Amino acid sequence: MSDISETVLEIDLKSLAHNYSYLRSKISDETKFMAVVKAFGYGSDSLAIAQKLENLGVDSFAVAYVSEGIQLRKMGIEKPILVLHPQVGHFSELIENDLMPSLYSQMILNGFIEATEMYSKENLPVHLKLNTGMNRLGFEELEIDAVLDSLKNTKSIKVRGIFSHFAASEDFSERAFSLEQLKKFRRISSKIIQDLDYRPLLHFCNTSGILNYPEAQFDMVRSGIGLYGFGNSTEEDAHLIPIASLKTIIAQIHEVPKGSSVGYNRGFIAKKLTSIATLPLGHADGINRIYGNGKGIVSVHGNPAPIVGNVCMDMIMIDVTGIDCQEGDEVLIFGKNKSAEEFAHHAGTISYELITSISQRVKRRILD
Repeated sequence: MSDISETVLEIDLKSLAHNYSYLRSKISDETKFMAVVKAFGYGSDSLAIAQKLENLGVDSFAVAYVSEGIQLRKMGIEKPILVLHPQVGHFSELIENDLMPSLYSQMILNGFIEATEMYSKENLPVHLKLNTGMNRLGFEELEIDAVLDSLKNTKSIKVRGIFSHFAASEDFSERAFSLEQLKKFRRISSKIIQDLDYRPLLHFCNTSGILNYPEAQFDMVRSGIGLYGFGNSTEEDAHLIPIASLKTIIAQIHEVPKGSSVGYNRGFIAKKLTSIATLPLGHADGINRIYGNGKGIVSVHGNPAPIVGNVCMDMIMIDVTGIDCQEGDEVLIFGKNKSAEEFAHHAGTISYELITSISQRVKRRILD
């Protein structure tokens, strides 16, 4: 029998500390470290992650949306928090909760200036996002003169940081493109700094940037996926430890005769007498339908067991033929010895998508 009685996501904060220490070792002592804890801490537990990293000495945090930053503030996180994708309708809450916005378009810039002036604020810290090739968010180079004019005409905000984002820092076949991004970033940020009477923090590197482009550290780096145990390459994965382990139990075992079907739409037809175990998790828990029909492989007492048939909302069925197991035994979906990257790869996706999909109804167990 297992020491768990339901589906749980175990989050190992010692592994988080190891990953932070390893990534820290790749940058200079003077370089600041921003930890990305958006999307519930990449599907884990953003509060537990942020509390641990704050205690370890991280310099600041990044989230995607204002609501995520407010949640951290309410739970006592005091370090600076950058909101990467703020929306105009949330500026009041952002200001009231001492969050820093990423300003990435003229509409967002003007809207935030208007909001801060309504609050009679001065020198509120902001970060300017530059588009250097990702073509997702960010000011274009031709817009910088207008940005500088807007900054000159207000005392309500002060540029705390200037940043951009690698498009393919993990892909060495795109190294020329990455270097061109860096060149563009240096050119645009230099122009902004020349027009200001102070020097903001420059930051560009994500996790793969930290590992592959040490010359791009600038004043600060941002790490997300690396903190959670993934280095975007086999070589770097060996130095990192996945912090999350998704475990469940066998709810029931059926002996399915040859020719019988399993699950919705008879997605699996037994070619021989087959032992089928049902597990209490499904696509409502983040194990999406793409993992059905043999594309997802779990571990039962160290033995691989493929998912059979279609993934249900609350259940999946696995083939445990030949595996010595019984109802109530523990099943590992992914973890330290069977990584989320490996599980995701079989279904043609990536660890990011898998770990951030784990539903909030799955119980979290914090290990420290």
